Amino acid sequence: MPAWEYLTTPLMIHTTAAILNNWGADGWELVQVVPGPEGGLVAYLKRPLASKEEA
Repeated sequence: MPAWEYLTTPLMIHTTAAILNNWGADGWELVQVVPGPEGGLVAYLKRPLASKEEA
């Protein structure tokens, strides 16, 4: 089974696509977008954790 690393990032409505495209270019996959605790949106992303042999 693969191991994962996770990331959360706030999303600004007028730059949502650019933010997600930048993270996607680094191998992050969008899992979910939820309302943030102080308003706005928060994206949850994941990507496979590099194995010790790859690092």
